[in-house]
Amino acid sequence: MRILVLGASGATGRHVVNFLINNNHQVKAIVRTSAAIPAEWQRNERLTLIKVNISEITAEEAHLYVYDCQAVICCLGHTMNAKGIWGKPRNLVVDAVRLFCMSIINNQGAKPVKFVLMNTIGFQNKAAREKVSVAQRIALGLIELLVPPHRDNVRAALYLSRQIGSDNSNVEWVVVRPDGLTNEEQSSPYYASPVPVTTLFKPGKVSRTNVAHFMSKLATDDTLWHKWKSKMPVLYNVTDIPQDSENAGQTAATR
Repeated sequence: MRILVLGASGATGRHVVNFLINNNHQVKAIVRTSAAIPAEWQRNERLTLIKVNISEITAEEAHLYVYDCQAVICCLGHTMNAKGIWGKPRNLVVDAVRLFCMSIINNQGAKPVKFVLMNTIGFQNKAAREKVSVAQRIALGLIELLVPPHRDNVRAALYLSRQIGSDNSNVEWVVVRPDGLTNEEQSSPYYASPVPVTTLFKPGKVSRTNVAHFMSKLATDDTLWHKWKSKMPVLYNVTDIPQDSENAGQTAATR
């Protein structure tokens, strides 16, 4: 299987690439021109490195990168410093999602391409009738208004759910919403839940390694894909869900 990874040099993207090449998949990895590349990537025949700044990719280039891929995994995000939060490009994620989805649609392949988007638990999936408290709704509204990276993530998820939709013949999608990201190198048991079982004020945790494992399995495992297609699963480490969280016993085991 050939898979395009956007944001491959990031903290989660590098785990995605490693999971895929270690399981004998062909990977096209888009990395920043300034990114440090692991030495083992340079020598791996299953990996094609594409050094380009994602915001500078043209429609023609996007077509060349995605035309022979069966899946796209998007791990793009903003660097959490002053420049990354307040500087340009402010629409990094939604612009890339739109660009590559339109390239897939224009290709009109024989089978739909899977699109896996790493997003945020701060996005409320209203289509799933997720309920949040008034205080959390106000807090999320303020964050969306005042913090450009969060607004970017929200718009990317809305683009897939509303513009691409659940019956597109060219693009199928899953939006993965991790709670409280941590940086453990080793994978561990984790849960995927259809809706959040924690709140903004009492969050859980999930490692980037576990997020990468889940996203990689979504792209390559048809059974898992059909379970979550057109949905927005929330990820937690098994050991890091607050025991008194609402609906904490209703999560669906993934590992």
